[in-house]
Amino acid sequence: MAYIYSDTNTQQNQPFLSLSSSSFAFHFSNLSMAALKHKPVNLIFYVYNLIVIFSTHSSTAELRRLLQPAKPDGTVSFLVVGDWGRRGSYNQSQVALQMGEIGEKLDIDFVISTGDNFYDNGLASLHDPLFQDSFSSIYTTPSLQKPWYSVLGNHDYRGDVRAQLSPMLRALDKRWVCMRSFIVNAEIVDFLFVDTTPFVDKYFIQPNEHVYDWSGVLPRQTYLNNLLKEVDVALRESLAKWKIVIGHHTIKSAGHHGNTIELEKHLLPILQANEVDLYVNGHDHCLEHISSVDSNIQFMTSGGGSKAWKGGDVDYLEPQDQMKFYYDGQGFMSVHVSEAELRVVFYDVFGHVLHHWKTYKEALYFAS
Repeated sequence: MAYIYSDTNTQQNQPFLSLSSSSFAFHFSNLSMAALKHKPVNLIFYVYNLIVIFSTHSSTAELRRLLQPAKPDGTVSFLVVGDWGRRGSYNQSQVALQMGEIGEKLDIDFVISTGDNFYDNGLASLHDPLFQDSFSSIYTTPSLQKPWYSVLGNHDYRGDVRAQLSPMLRALDKRWVCMRSFIVNAEIVDFLFVDTTPFVDKYFIQPNEHVYDWSGVLPRQTYLNNLLKEVDVALRESLAKWKIVIGHHTIKSAGHHGNTIELEKHLLPILQANEVDLYVNGHDHCLEHISSVDSNIQFMTSGGGSKAWKGGDVDYLEPQDQMKFYYDGQGFMSVHVSEAELRVVFYDVFGHVLHHWKTYKEALYFAS
């Protein structure tokens, strides 16, 4: 397969940063931040190791691989939330509370963030109090003290991207794992996180008053071609029973932003060719489930982490697409995966179930 991205005529003046080819296993330390506070030597060693791990991997398209253990019975459970970081306002705190309660009931292993983690303009620096005010001080329930695997959204690109990607943030909150594009292997399922913002032409040719931090992305065409190649290789070589791809931007949506035509053109064919099970995104501030006759991919939007209720502009889908569920409000979703079955549930800001759906790997399900 050829990976040719049709770039815009944007001038690209910044150097392209190369990345050596390698992968690594990343395990979460049980060392609490309270313990680190009283042991400065341990803190220095802890941060030093993170810096060593991440400094060998620049922020270009080469994919890093993390290991997330499944439960003893082989299953994996997690929550998905997106478009949330508003210092608790717009019902962010209420969504967080319900996430904590559902997370405890499901005994979740981790949380996925679909991007736009900090509004309105990402993090200003490593010392921006927005990280504490919108993340650490909001998601405080015991069940949410698990890894948070996060991608960047377009609002995050309006800040200091390297600050949000920095391993130094894990010294402030050990849950935080944010990279441009990466793989999380959870034994029965592979999660592929894709940096979707650089695909979108309008951020380059019509940024309006916004300023985007494209350091590590330019030259854009090279970055995207490399990323598409790495995504295809990772999915093709995956031996997991299930494949789930996460990005900030929609591929298919009836919401305010609608379909992202650049992802439909460049990313979707790769997902279809490699029989991906779910594509999960944020960007539209709603909860949504779309299926398509073109493939078995299910398109799930979880972008209701705070400000929502756009209202009035729900668009019609393409004839080949089918709307399973749409909710123009705050909430989140849960996913439970076993070797033979995958279950998705959407919840509103009160923790009420709005929609549920499940699918099977038929040969494994009927053999069990």
